[in-house]
Amino acid sequence: MLKRKFDKSKLPSRHVTEGPERAPHRSYYYAMGMTEDEIHQPLVGVATCWNEAAPCNISLNRQAQAVKLGVKAADGTPREFTTITVTDGIAMGHEGMRSSLASREAIADTVELTMRGHCYDAVVGLAGCDKSLPGMMMAMVRLNVPSVFIYGGSILPGKAPQVDEIPEDFRTRDLTVQDMFEAVGRHQNAEMSDKALDMLERVACPSAGACGGQFTANTMACVSEAIGLALMNSSGMPAPYESRDQYAEASGRAVMNLIEQNIRARDVVTRQSLENAARVVACTGGSTNAGLHLPAIAHEAGIEFFLEDVCEIFRDTPYFVDLKPGGQYVAKDLYDAGGIPVVMKELRKAGLIHEDCMTATGRSIGEELDQIEREADGKVIYPISTPITKTGGVVGLKGNLAPEGAIVKVAGIAPEHQVFTGPARVFECEEDAFEAVKQRGYKEGEVIVIRNEGPAGGPGMREMLATTAALSGQGMGKKVALITDGRFSGATRGFCVGHVGPEAAQGGPIALLETGDMITIDAVKGEISVDLSDDELAERKANWAGPRETIYASGALWKFAKLVGATYKGAVTHPGGQAEKHDYMEL
Repeated sequence: MLKRKFDKSKLPSRHVTEGPERAPHRSYYYAMGMTEDEIHQPLVGVATCWNEAAPCNISLNRQAQAVKLGVKAADGTPREFTTITVTDGIAMGHEGMRSSLASREAIADTVELTMRGHCYDAVVGLAGCDKSLPGMMMAMVRLNVPSVFIYGGSILPGKAPQVDEIPEDFRTRDLTVQDMFEAVGRHQNAEMSDKALDMLERVACPSAGACGGQFTANTMACVSEAIGLALMNSSGMPAPYESRDQYAEASGRAVMNLIEQNIRARDVVTRQSLENAARVVACTGGSTNAGLHLPAIAHEAGIEFFLEDVCEIFRDTPYFVDLKPGGQYVAKDLYDAGGIPVVMKELRKAGLIHEDCMTATGRSIGEELDQIEREADGKVIYPISTPITKTGGVVGLKGNLAPEGAIVKVAGIAPEHQVFTGPARVFECEEDAFEAVKQRGYKEGEVIVIRNEGPAGGPGMREMLATTAALSGQGMGKKVALITDGRFSGATRGFCVGHVGPEAAQGGPIALLETGDMITIDAVKGEISVDLSDDELAERKANWAGPRETIYASGALWKFAKLVGATYKGAVTHPGGQAEKHDYMEL
């Protein structure tokens, strides 16, 4: 078979492999066992977020080997490297969660620095957990190199032992880590024994892979296909499936085709492809965190695509894929029903997909969808003509309490429960709120306010899953509302408003609330307000004592807090594509 020839004079790796002056560099490559041919082929970074922190990342190292086989088979030279991951499931509910969002920036930064430092020509990125997916995609778009993304895959659903000790509703459903957080609430409520909790924690997460519902990891995996950076259907199958290796190898081959055709990440990630991605988040009832990550990915390309733009798409997109936490099914069920290609095919029937967008195959979304023969099964994926609800599973809110916007997940919440008015009960941080929930220090009908948890004020914009899951476990998920300038896990259920901006640290209205203030959340109209006049808010602002001091006065979180921008713009830490003065591939 004839080897493909690539013109290295137009690729970044020429700086480290070509010409007499690069003999010292080549000596390093020979030291690693590379052949002359391998040195002079395109160098492809194979970036993984592998670590032993959690099951979502544990199989990425194995999958990377399959990617490398694909790159080699298509006449490229793979160079594997790893970056960090902070896994939300482990970081949840304590100080460690402050590291989560900052890790997204660190992942993008470290992939960028590794690629630049070694002059790699393209990247295949493997990621398995919440922030590592957008972090990897951000690096691809920032560098604007030929890029293919591949998800590590979801975890298999857990099954509870069929014993009377365990409540029946836990025995009759597929289990995810979300159920464990809710089991803690049941346990605190004396509705579950120590023994039952012990049994459940041993079976809820039975394999490698990311959390199984349509939480943040699976949401962003769906985004990777919809936005075009991943091969169609590559995000679907669970992590333990051997077929993941075939998709990994195909991704390695695909990136070589992209090099040959000079198709780069920003040829794929455009305003229209971002809109496609937002559609898929909406119709699957995806995580509210997509409202943070899509603007951040757009920012890397110099595209203004903010929270309000994402929510505008959510507003007129039917919700028709029945996934946890709002629905019944898990990621494996979506894969078995045909995956994101079938979902996008339904969106196309309603004219809700931009078909001309480029994908990692070098073909358009429309051309890819033309090859999909399967149809909606009516169980996991409803036909778009008969959706679960006529609007998306996530709604944007604005009003005098959130002038820069906020976001709420309404998938699984009946329309009559999407309007809530009640007195505020204000907490200065998540720990205070969680302690109060544990002690039942709140009342039905209240709006629990957790502030000082924004990107800068936290610092780190923590997720509130421990608190929301405890409320659900106490049977109060629909009897109270919760608002925060922090985030919510994709696993959150109940009427929970996040991303309230400006955040408290920036003197936003959420900083001025007092316990007893009447708050109205109207997800039908897209409004969030406090019953205070402009003059009353202005008076409180004049008397505001300023941002709460944190204990993070140095180190990475201090740096993040100093650099991070507004939530509605994606909580990013640098000026982005609009400020660029060079193109990495052209240096």
